[in-house]
Amino acid sequence: MSSFPAKRLPFLAVLGPGLVVMLADTDVGSVITAAQSGVQWGYRLLLAQFVLMPILYMVQELTVRLGIFTGRGHGELIRDTFGPVWAWVSAAGLAVATAGALLTEFSGVAGVGELYGVSRFVTLPMAAIALLAVVATGSYRRVERAAIVIGLFELAFFGVAWSARPDMAALARDAVQIPITNPDYLYLVAANIGAVIMPWMIFYQQSAIADKRLGPEHFNAARWDTAIGAVITQLVMAAVLVAAAATIGANDPKASLTTVGEISQALTPWLGHDIGRLVFGLGVLGAGLVAAIVASLALAWGLGEVAGYRRSLELHPLQARWFYGVYTLCVVAGALLVAFAPDLVSLNVGVQVMNALLLPLVLGFLIALAVKALPPAYRLRGWYMWLVIVVAAITCGFGVLGGIGGAV
Repeated sequence: MSSFPAKRLPFLAVLGPGLVVMLADTDVGSVITAAQSGVQWGYRLLLAQFVLMPILYMVQELTVRLGIFTGRGHGELIRDTFGPVWAWVSAAGLAVATAGALLTEFSGVAGVGELYGVSRFVTLPMAAIALLAVVATGSYRRVERAAIVIGLFELAFFGVAWSARPDMAALARDAVQIPITNPDYLYLVAANIGAVIMPWMIFYQQSAIADKRLGPEHFNAARWDTAIGAVITQLVMAAVLVAAAATIGANDPKASLTTVGEISQALTPWLGHDIGRLVFGLGVLGAGLVAAIVASLALAWGLGEVAGYRRSLELHPLQARWFYGVYTLCVVAGALLVAFAPDLVSLNVGVQVMNALLLPLVLGFLIALAVKALPPAYRLRGWYMWLVIVVAAITCGFGVLGGIGGAV
């Protein structure tokens, strides 16, 4: 890190890990989950997007603490604190979540190409090559900047919501009508929780902070980075939900939207076919590509931290063969699976529910590390520790019970 930005522009020097992981949080599966929520339940799941905002920050702020004050990634810290067996258990959960994420990301990329009549056998190799090229630079900063630029295309969803012209009176009325006893509603609550808090986000942000070599002097700026990202990602989710509720939900509330093409076709009559398709396509591409980078890197970092191989974006690919090899395998395997199994995108809501079912494992490790592995001055303790535990327990409860109840 150069001395000029570190001294003169501390926030800009630190900006990155939190914003990148939050942009990745609004991935293709999350977009489709938000759209399906708006179609089936109108604005009744809108309040949940704002309730999840501070919860998302609370979770990711703990990864900031752990990354800055231990200098180690999440998997390495679990291994050193609780032993290799628990580290591999955590890594297994990460691998499952990453596999599900990559299927939805590449399905989204393929779906955007098909909107323009381009075969997935063209778009998927192009996306895979681009993702491999971004990471093969041997520089964390270049990867981070590229991910931010790609992810900012998600801001196009705000244009989608604005063009939908929602009925504000209906929005205010329906947002507080919460059918908490309906299992179908709870299933989508679980899906939205899983769309917001994902295992690979925790691994990525903590490892990225360690790889960027952020120190205690960057703690406050890193928290702001995370807070800004949490607000942006949940506003994007809210924008997609509002657009879907105001258009498709108001006219065909029984519509089942499981692909990018179906959502785009349903929204474009209100946006104008060409402009609507372009705006929506850019948003999905941004969401899918940045999430594919983050999820793949999270697994490459996480496995390296548990297995002990060299892992850093500051190393040349020949200096960290396993690290870059795992990333390459993730990208190539994800593209190939979607190329030859095109209906996998229909599993996107299920993937988010799976993330919710993994929450007890993920948040359990995170809170335990924050209590045990941090220096005493920054350790989770007192009233805030109990607040985090209670919030995590409630969130896990809704995620697990909603996911199980809606599936049976």
